[in-house]
Amino acid sequence: MALSGLKSNLEDSDSDSEPEFLQYKVVILGDGTVGKTSLCMCLNEAQFQPKYKQTIGLDFFVKRIELPNSIHVALQIWDIGGQSIGSKMLNTYIYGAKAIVFIYDITNYQSFVNIEEWLQVVKTTYSSNEIPHLAIIGNKIDLFHMQAVKLDKHNAFAEQNSMYSYLVSAKTGDQVFTSFYRMAADLSGVILTSNDIESSQKVIKAEIISYANEEKPPLAKSSPVTVAQEPQVKKKKKCSIF
Repeated sequence: MALSGLKSNLEDSDSDSEPEFLQYKVVILGDGTVGKTSLCMCLNEAQFQPKYKQTIGLDFFVKRIELPNSIHVALQIWDIGGQSIGSKMLNTYIYGAKAIVFIYDITNYQSFVNIEEWLQVVKTTYSSNEIPHLAIIGNKIDLFHMQAVKLDKHNAFAEQNSMYSYLVSAKTGDQVFTSFYRMAADLSGVILTSNDIESSQKVIKAEIISYANEEKPPLAKSSPVTVAQEPQVKKKKKCSIF
């Protein structure tokens, strides 16, 4: 009797030690080559793949996230191939999603324009009172100097369609985890503080190069020494809309 009670207590202890995950289906939509798969792999802490490999049909990823107060969330991410826009299976892939994320390439204006077509597919799949959590992500901010989609257009489209909005880089990882962290919190009804959001941001490590052992050319005595000043770069505004 005592052994039976001990076994029961151990089983209860084991079950209590395993966190319970809230599960949400998240569908990723957008044209080919915008970086949907690269973003998913970056989110799962895999290395960025510079060579493009087209997704046929769909890929499936699971990302587990711990929110404040030990709330655990499992995001079941469905990465839909860009060529699926005309597929009869697309409605089936989308159905049952708690969140739908539209991704475009900020250097490719047409990929942004085509988000409207992807959005129409979602609207035909759901009735107006069943539309899931919607978000738009502009990818490849590491190529901001090649930007083809202005920030005001991005924000206006998000506001008009009641979407949360983010700008990320699947290559550098900038804002990738933070965007899905905030998405998981919204789906779970968790209110994040600014400290929570800041602590979720990925720290990008810089490589320090030492030139101590290299010979430096002598300075001419008649030439004055000038110190080059770093150009002032305007800080990017956060584009998340709530």
